[in-house]
Amino acid sequence: MESTERARRVITSGDAGPEPPVSPSYASGASQLPLLGETIGQNLRRIASRWAATDALVDLAQGVRYTYEEFDAAVDNLARALLGAGMAKGDRVGVWAPNCSEWVLLQYATARVGVILVNINPAYRTYELLYALNQSGSRMLFAVPTFKTSDYRTMIDSVRDELPQLERVVFLGTEDWVGLLGEGADEAALYQRTAELSFDDPINIQYTSGTTGSPKGATLTHHNILNNGFFIGEGCRYSQGDRVCIPVPFYHCFGMVLGNLACTTHGAIIVIPSPSFEPAATLRAVSEERCTSLLGVPTMFIAELALPDFASYDLSSLRTGIMAGSPCPTEVMRRCINDMHMTEVTICYGMTETSPVSTQTAADDPLDKRVGTVGRVHPHVEVKIIDAAGRLVARGEKGELCTRGYSVMLGYWTEPTMTAQAIDGTGWMHTGDLATMDEDGYVDIGGRIKDLIIRGGENVYPREIEEFLYRHPDIIDVQVIGVPDARYGEEIMAWVVVREGAVMDSDVLRDFCREKIAHHKIPRYVNVVTEFPMTITGKVRKVVMREQSIVLLGLEDEGAGPTAQG
Repeated sequence: MESTERARRVITSGDAGPEPPVSPSYASGASQLPLLGETIGQNLRRIASRWAATDALVDLAQGVRYTYEEFDAAVDNLARALLGAGMAKGDRVGVWAPNCSEWVLLQYATARVGVILVNINPAYRTYELLYALNQSGSRMLFAVPTFKTSDYRTMIDSVRDELPQLERVVFLGTEDWVGLLGEGADEAALYQRTAELSFDDPINIQYTSGTTGSPKGATLTHHNILNNGFFIGEGCRYSQGDRVCIPVPFYHCFGMVLGNLACTTHGAIIVIPSPSFEPAATLRAVSEERCTSLLGVPTMFIAELALPDFASYDLSSLRTGIMAGSPCPTEVMRRCINDMHMTEVTICYGMTETSPVSTQTAADDPLDKRVGTVGRVHPHVEVKIIDAAGRLVARGEKGELCTRGYSVMLGYWTEPTMTAQAIDGTGWMHTGDLATMDEDGYVDIGGRIKDLIIRGGENVYPREIEEFLYRHPDIIDVQVIGVPDARYGEEIMAWVVVREGAVMDSDVLRDFCREKIAHHKIPRYVNVVTEFPMTITGKVRKVVMREQSIVLLGLEDEGAGPTAQG
């Protein structure tokens, strides 16, 4: 990871000495359940043979339903088609599409024949598409012809001459797709290929978007994502017949691991409510399909809870679910438990490079732990919290969270230098996230190191202010950032989404904060918006917010301030 003076100021414990802390911030995930020693294809075959007649996949927009027996057969059919198209073990195949049944088939069919699936963000434009396909060396691309306002066929045609290694494009739902399925190799060829596979083989490349530079291709194995999906499902207490509504995108680990693989490792049912997130379609799917689990980032749950007709949806079948992707506001968590019947909802924390989950709350955790932390270390995983010198901090002290174990990626695709910057010589993945660990091993994420605000020499943690501002009755959602200031180095700005008809400005917000939080934590600036700049996975883009705020406030001449490195 990058080592900067600012990062050192942030996470170095003021009283740390040469001796290790009495109660260090380290935990390992002991488990009576062993890791799964099989490939994704072998696991699906085993589950499908056991739960053949149980539903496996339901796509409501397409009207598609598969039992496990039918799903396994459809995966075989597509796997043989990939062999027939000449795909060798280790070849890369891209998928550029919103959520649909074909996406799920591709996930499992590529794994069955040892082809590496390259997940491409549906929001990418031609430059980003070119980068992902060329950097990964993809030989085939699967895409939808169009979706919403995006004409994928035209975009692909416009850059085809710049993709010399791309041999074939198959458009889902067209004659291309039907034709490919008719070109399959025989069963013997499929059997031979599957016999050549190891669970340590790379099987997936996911491009992670940084704030600077080009995206990096996190390379994951069968062992990485199969086991992570399995233990996530265990954390949700999934069993055969659980019905899981998945409105989060498949191109990201949230959809394909916390969603699909958590389901198929337990004989549970994948329910696709719509190609992309729609709050009403999601709740309708839960109601009509009697889903027992619902996934989402906090902004998705906020949008669902804010629907004018929210009370009309029958959500009584819900038992559990997963919130992940960004810190969850405490009040949103409470409403999911009380108003959506998700009494066993869990919070997961992780990153793409760790397959992705490293910690998770448990269904029987005390409520304060379930709403105030991201849980404890996952089975067969280690976590630690360190200062800038790499020393363990004491429990309760802030530092950088690191994780190690089966879930850590092989590395960034063809980027050994970047890999070495992220994973140290002893196998620890450095997350770049500020965290604390309490005496019981629960981890609390305090935000990204680079998001820390340093105002007049005081360290200000945006998450702390955000949690306080959520208490305001007119605030639906809030994000806090730092903006440059000539006197203090940085000042605090709050972007807020408010209830319809509410009046909100900096004076109203300061009056609410006065005498309740320290004066240096009170936002100087307020920007009332209807939404935040977001990635497609629902992560707030604070770098973009900061750039826009500097222009909005006319602070271009104030200096970059200490957060410019972010």
